[in-house]
Amino acid sequence: MTLDQVRAMVGQALPPSAWVDMTQADVTAFANLTGDFADIHTDPGSRAARDFGGTVAQGFFSLSLLTSMVYQVLPDITGHTGLNYGFDRIRFVAPVPAGSRLRGHLTLIDLTEVSEGQQQLTWGVTIELENAEKPAVVAKWLTRYIETKNA
Repeated sequence: MTLDQVRAMVGQALPPSAWVDMTQADVTAFANLTGDFADIHTDPGSRAARDFGGTVAQGFFSLSLLTSMVYQVLPDITGHTGLNYGFDRIRFVAPVPAGSRLRGHLTLIDLTEVSEGQQQLTWGVTIELENAEKPAVVAKWLTRYIETKNA
């Protein structure tokens, strides 16, 4: 996909990503990687987990799935490398129970040239929690695309 084709997508929603299973094994693996071993994530018998009907995924785990979600719905931009630049806003709206499914909805809000050969894309993001009234995550995500130079 060319940069001009992406620019023409401003204001448009991309198709949703595929559903992602949020398994307890994955939640535990994320805890092992990050050191976030709070009972609510790892111990179904804990009071915190019982209050939520079972263990729930770490908010940052749900958020980290955005990368794979955008790769599913946005082809590579020819001649550019994408980088995560950060977020202007993140809200963890609903807990994500282990055993649930998530999918991403992305809308390209803006594409701005920040310097020669460098574009900033602003995304409106919703991570949907299957069969839930509220989404798991709502965010405004910033990515940068850097023009790659031929060696």
